[in-house]
Amino acid sequence: MSWHPQYRSSKFRHVYGKPASKEKCYDCVPITCSVHDNHFCTVNPHFIAVVTECAGGGAFLVIPIHQTGKLDPHYPRVCGHKGNVLDIKWSPFDDFVIASCSEDATVKIWDIPKHLLTRNITSARKELLGHARRVGLIEWHPTASNILFSTGYDYKIMIWNLDTKEPVIQNPVKTISCHKDVILSMSFNTDGSLLATACRDRKIRLMDPRSGAVLQEASCKSHRVNKVLFLGNMKKLLSTGTSRWNNRQIALWAQGDLSVPLAEEDLDGASGLLFPFYDSDTHMLYVVSKGDGNIRYYEIGAEKPYLNYLTEYRSPLPQKGIGIMPKRGLDVSACEIFRFYKLIPGKSLIEPVSMIVPRRSESYQEDIYPMTAGAQPALTAQEWLNGINKGPVLVSLRPGSEILNSMSQFPAKEPSLRSTESNWYQAMTERMAMKEIQKQSGIQEMRGQKNMGERFQEDRQMRLSNGFDVFERPPPKTENELLQMFYRQQDEIRRLRELVNQRDIQITQLELEIRNIHQDSGRY
Repeated sequence: MSWHPQYRSSKFRHVYGKPASKEKCYDCVPITCSVHDNHFCTVNPHFIAVVTECAGGGAFLVIPIHQTGKLDPHYPRVCGHKGNVLDIKWSPFDDFVIASCSEDATVKIWDIPKHLLTRNITSARKELLGHARRVGLIEWHPTASNILFSTGYDYKIMIWNLDTKEPVIQNPVKTISCHKDVILSMSFNTDGSLLATACRDRKIRLMDPRSGAVLQEASCKSHRVNKVLFLGNMKKLLSTGTSRWNNRQIALWAQGDLSVPLAEEDLDGASGLLFPFYDSDTHMLYVVSKGDGNIRYYEIGAEKPYLNYLTEYRSPLPQKGIGIMPKRGLDVSACEIFRFYKLIPGKSLIEPVSMIVPRRSESYQEDIYPMTAGAQPALTAQEWLNGINKGPVLVSLRPGSEILNSMSQFPAKEPSLRSTESNWYQAMTERMAMKEIQKQSGIQEMRGQKNMGERFQEDRQMRLSNGFDVFERPPPKTENELLQMFYRQQDEIRRLRELVNQRDIQITQLELEIRNIHQDSGRY
């Protein structure tokens, strides 16, 4: 057991887990009884999908994210597989496209309608046929669109290009056959140029996903690996598994040297699987236990000690699976930095758990919300297959902000300090003309002369909160929902007032600058 320092300076030291109220949970959800070691749940800002029980094949539910409360027992399902569904994943670049794999050795791509489901979905948009045995795991490429990885009990990893018009794809673009046993986990680095796998033969393999060449291989006798995870841009990997004494264990590895782990930590003697999740924006690691209700979280450092234990969220309700909300779907007004969706089969319940940073200020906290990966692909499928690597397209979580490209932008050319006399007089004349225009029209009249189209677009951007229009949300059903909507509107009004005050300050500064220039020109 590693030593945890008692005092440590960190802005995430006091992060706590906040479970949702009963009205905000998803009740009466028939969660699958499968014993397959997987998440069984996937979430995006519009929907939550969960694998469910179905007679005569496999199925999963797609529930709108705001449709909380009791679920109708006759709610429509997505049921096109002939065997049990083992894994589901939303596309990172399209919130209405989901992939699923099953025991029937197929992978299917589904289009989810934007309106509420009224009947079962049985026909998939694409069907991928190539595996000889059941498919247990699928992963989307993190930066290239329409690239999907699948692995099954035939010990193969298949790469699929979905950017085709054929409804049935039988030949993958690449098949990786270097594993000697079942693959338990797959993880990409930030730009998708490296793939790490954990296999049942207790080895971690680091490979080139295009060629399938194994770059490094780790086999530690004191650590039997189950899951592996890239830690963002820190050039480290984390694995969960068991020690030689059958204690649950996490291990940290250097990406450049997998011969010996950098750090190992035994957690407890329970038998449930450990699911690791990493937040590259805050450098926080969450370890979720299957079979109990605990969530441990750490902060990853660049120097020793690499694993800095923060605290643990405890719950008496054990989870069978887990889903996580992408960063663009979080509530930034509540300082929420991570959100889990716990599958609790004993109560047929899906419980959201938010990780909150306690802050007194109600304004946007830039230090805990840096630029993060958005929903726009950086590459096409063909560009990635041709050998191009590119980081994700970054987006700000500030309400109303625009998407920024991850590619480096050329800096604007700074004006020279040694400007000529003619340029100085020309700039002075333009500024004097601007002063005369402001005197004639006035600042208040200039505000009132905006056309209705621009004002509508600005109002709509202000109404957008993390991609949702506040006027498109369903009406409140309970008194608590009405109060939450009222508080949300109060926060929006407060934010708009701050924006107006900032604009007034900018206008005052411009007026002072123009007045100083006018006085300086009078001296000459």
